[in-house]
Amino acid sequence: MKILQTPVRFPPFAGGVENYVYNLSRELARLGHEVTVLCADEPKSEREEILDGVRVRRLPYIGKVANTNITPTLPVEILREEFDLVHTHLPTPWSADWSALAAAVKGRPMVLTHHSDIVGRGRMSYAAKIYNNVNQKIVLNKSSKIIITNPKVIESSPYLKHYSHKIEIIPVGVDIKRFRPIDLPEKEHPVGKKVLFISVLDRFHRFKGLDRLLMAMVDVVKEVPEAKLVVGGGGELLDRYENMASSLGLKDRVEFLGRVPEDDIVELYNSCDLFVLPSISASQETFGMVLLEAMACARPVVSTEIVGVAEMVKRYGAGLIVESGDEKALAEAITKLLKNEALRLRMGYVGRKIAERSYSWNRVALKTQALYEGLIKGG
Repeated sequence: MKILQTPVRFPPFAGGVENYVYNLSRELARLGHEVTVLCADEPKSEREEILDGVRVRRLPYIGKVANTNITPTLPVEILREEFDLVHTHLPTPWSADWSALAAAVKGRPMVLTHHSDIVGRGRMSYAAKIYNNVNQKIVLNKSSKIIITNPKVIESSPYLKHYSHKIEIIPVGVDIKRFRPIDLPEKEHPVGKKVLFISVLDRFHRFKGLDRLLMAMVDVVKEVPEAKLVVGGGGELLDRYENMASSLGLKDRVEFLGRVPEDDIVELYNSCDLFVLPSISASQETFGMVLLEAMACARPVVSTEIVGVAEMVKRYGAGLIVESGDEKALAEAITKLLKNEALRLRMGYVGRKIAERSYSWNRVALKTQALYEGLIKGG
């Protein structure tokens, strides 16, 4: 099967959608399919390469609208590609729009993974609303199937309710061979009680809830003076968060690492006592891939009820789930785990088992392959 993936960007660009497309494409290639990725050339890389069995073609872009790279040659390049099926992605438009057109012109099925709705701030909120009601509606109509990673997205999105007949729920996966418990060198063992948060620190990821976590840490350090929050990730809001930590009296209790190299991520997870993802927007946070990565590393997690894996965490006891936006409950959950090592170890063990049993990328790829095959045979 010849599969064309059209994300806006692709690794080495770091992001949730980018990681999703990379891991899914790699596993599909391992299953014997020809997978091509068409994306923007950000960051600058080889214009064409084979990456883990996946053919990657990177196109020059002339700028960005919100968080979307505008690649003028994309319409022509999509039409030049030979494919049996195209798989595109939202919430970053442009690629999805042209993919829908190309699929229609070529008479090929199109699969859309709807990661979240497009949400704008300020003046961009009007542009987002127009897109969602016009262009996104066209993309949804033209999609042969719509993949969502979290069933709660249907409830939180005002745009998906009319497309339930097309929707398939296939969760995000995690690389359980890479993300695993490891023994750290003695010098790398954490001092004190380390709470970890990882995200891109820009205006498009404010929904991850770092503001709320910083405010919750004020209460945490009162109860657990040795507690320390470690923040991994860079972006335009890094200075803002650093200033906020200082203004809250947390300058010595919060460490900002900036962008974390991919080679250091697994060690970073293993160096923490617990991982926190306090997301606050159900329309933007669909799954929470970083939670799975932490769980695969046998680390207990604290998150909010809107995150896709939250139900599994709560049901089997891999961490603690609180209501989004409740800083007091967030602080209490973090404090409870920091004070109870036995509970942390038990929850971490459960999290690893959940990742192995339900969320390997091979399992996700097999489900996606079955969806593809059904569309191609049906067509």
